[in-house]
Amino acid sequence: MLIPRVLIFVTRGTLVLLLKGASTKHLWANKYNGIGGHIEPGEDILSAARRELLEETGLTADLWLCGTVVVETGENPGIGIYVFSGESSHGEPKASAEGTLEWLPFADVPNLPAVEDLPVLLRRIRKMKRGDAPFNARSFYEDEKLTVVFAEE
Repeated sequence: MLIPRVLIFVTRGTLVLLLKGASTKHLWANKYNGIGGHIEPGEDILSAARRELLEETGLTADLWLCGTVVVETGENPGIGIYVFSGESSHGEPKASAEGTLEWLPFADVPNLPAVEDLPVLLRRIRKMKRGDAPFNARSFYEDEKLTVVFAEE
């Protein structure tokens, strides 16, 4: 069983919009991640991604599904993440109770205090173009290190 979630990476040229989690957050405090959240009852995944993006940033983007990630939490249920990306060419993000929203160069991502899978997912998405088949991946901890395995590998 999986809890469905969406994860959104909004781009603007060579920049990506990331959320630095508030210091009060239970998970990922002070760490960078994409925008996202739960899929509500009665929502499809694209509608959920659009809603989360608007709620958390005040922005809209022409989103496309990049892939899915099954997160093995060691418990049942795990987490199923639908990963989206899209370009947002105008507007600035509004303040969020979730943390601080920042436009950052892709080149800076590997050096950020980030959620562990962020650099792996962004590297994969940057190689893709709209219309490519979505990737399928799973993530799990092995010897206290996060591993992300893509199905075609």
